[in-house]
Amino acid sequence: MWRLIRELVRPYRGTLMVILSAMLAETAMSLAAPWPLKIIIDNVVGHHRLTPWLDDIVRPMLEGGQKMQVAAFAALATLLIAVIGAVASYIDNYYTESVGQWVAHDLRMRTYHHLQRLSLGYYNTHQTGALLSTITTDIQTIQGFASSSSLDIFVDLFTILSMLGLMFWLNWDFTLIALGITPFLLLFVSRFKKAVKKATHEVRKDQGEIVAVVQQDLESMHVITAFGRQELQQKQLQDVSQATVAAALRARRIKSLLSPVVTITVAACTAVVLWRGAWLIVHDMMTVGELTVFLAYLSKFFKPVKDLATMTNQIAQAAVGVERVRTILDTDAIIEEKPDAIDPGPLTGAIEFQNVAFGYDAEAPVLKDVNLKIEPGQFIGIVGPTGAGKSTIVSLIPRFYDPLSGVVRVDGKDLRDVKLKELRDQIGYVLQDTVLFRGTVAENIAFGRPDATTEEIVAAAKLANADEFIAKMSDGYNTMVGERGVTLSGGQRQRIGIARVMVRKSPILLLDEPTAALDTESEHLVIDALERLMKGKTVITIAHRLSTIRDADRILVICDGIVAEAGTHNELLALGGIFAGLYHAQFKDETTRSERALPEQPVVSASLKSLSPEGA
Repeated sequence: MWRLIRELVRPYRGTLMVILSAMLAETAMSLAAPWPLKIIIDNVVGHHRLTPWLDDIVRPMLEGGQKMQVAAFAALATLLIAVIGAVASYIDNYYTESVGQWVAHDLRMRTYHHLQRLSLGYYNTHQTGALLSTITTDIQTIQGFASSSSLDIFVDLFTILSMLGLMFWLNWDFTLIALGITPFLLLFVSRFKKAVKKATHEVRKDQGEIVAVVQQDLESMHVITAFGRQELQQKQLQDVSQATVAAALRARRIKSLLSPVVTITVAACTAVVLWRGAWLIVHDMMTVGELTVFLAYLSKFFKPVKDLATMTNQIAQAAVGVERVRTILDTDAIIEEKPDAIDPGPLTGAIEFQNVAFGYDAEAPVLKDVNLKIEPGQFIGIVGPTGAGKSTIVSLIPRFYDPLSGVVRVDGKDLRDVKLKELRDQIGYVLQDTVLFRGTVAENIAFGRPDATTEEIVAAAKLANADEFIAKMSDGYNTMVGERGVTLSGGQRQRIGIARVMVRKSPILLLDEPTAALDTESEHLVIDALERLMKGKTVITIAHRLSTIRDADRILVICDGIVAEAGTHNELLALGGIFAGLYHAQFKDETTRSERALPEQPVVSASLKSLSPEGA
């Protein structure tokens, strides 16, 4: 934990020195605070001599019996001590918050940057809500500890040592009373430290579960409402919330023991000092002022001791937060870019898989030995049973994952040898459901190419058949879309997604049945837009509706982790294998009549128009 804390605060060492100086000034003023009262009690009201180090300052005021001047000095000293302490406190609080906020910012960005570099396989096994909880709550906990609590520990130790020195100077046997019980107090604290950390870890885990459940439900509210499962999901949240309450109460039960134990210990020590102090005053061995100062120091002495003890809770929380953040930062499922990675330059779209094997779990490979070669400008369809590895093949092309063995090449270059950004900048995606982000329509179209001009954005929207409905929006291209684009229809989202790819001008296009979930009217508009988009590009489409790839240059049938069949639509039907079985199961006897009725058309246009009722 301390290693990460040091890394976080290192850039702010200068500011930390200012904070530390302010804290030490506060401590010094706290030590000086009881002395004006001692002067009043012993040297103004009473007739005792001043402490030697004060005598040189105050004694000249006592000449001529002017005790009120000494009282005025004590009052002025009280005000001066308070002012210095207040200024130091302001500097301490302001700069502590400043360091804390920047530490949180640095760690938040560091964690988020690491998450962005992780393989997409990481997100298949980790809940988004739990990650969100770590980036927010855990980092906030670390922020508080790194900026203030760690310095408080140092200042508390300094205060304890300073007060011990002054207390020994005032009355050594009294000090031994206070010092004698301190080891027992610290022993008590250390004994339940592990229990506090364990309980805190359970609380943070359950809190992360709450965030995960709530996020999932809010994102799926349409489905929950449609199926009338509100009570079921509410019960799920209730169970998680009750577990959090139980864990929090267990943690609080442990933490709550500390304050009463310390309070009783301090009270017992104070009682002994009062009894002993009264005896010494009666026998003229101590002044009332000295006892007052000693009692003030005794209460202040136990405050940092208590703070250090109660800080066990903060340390435990910070340790748990660091563990959860470290779990992310230490994850090595990263798509690494070589230091000498090359810029692939403008791609033509030639793609090659050579003996590629891949699995999300190394023990259960999805792809076993895939070999394929795609020429620039070809239209390739990929089909196969559910779970055969179709999406996995497409995900390897932009290097979302690295194969366990074998090589994936684009334009003859091993993907592991090229720069990731330059590679992905030349690949466009149109999926079944286009994801839109919080922002304007124009910002969503330009998402893949932020430097696109307004003219390019509008031109892309027109080509995608999106300009018509965008122009009718309240603010046109500056209209804010709802979260994930829920205020738009599926067809409208798809056309914005196509415009996003068009403005990107990518030579390689990956499609995942982009018209599968659309109504007939929207389908026609999206098909028309796709025809323009696909011209002159290497197109790879995952096909669930086999009519979409009727005129593909080549169809790859993936089964059991290999390319089981490859050929044109007619060749695969004639083969009578897996593809023929899938095709006939989907279209039955009508497929034969549809084939005879279809006129000769260009490759892309025919395949897309076959989606429409006229082409089916």
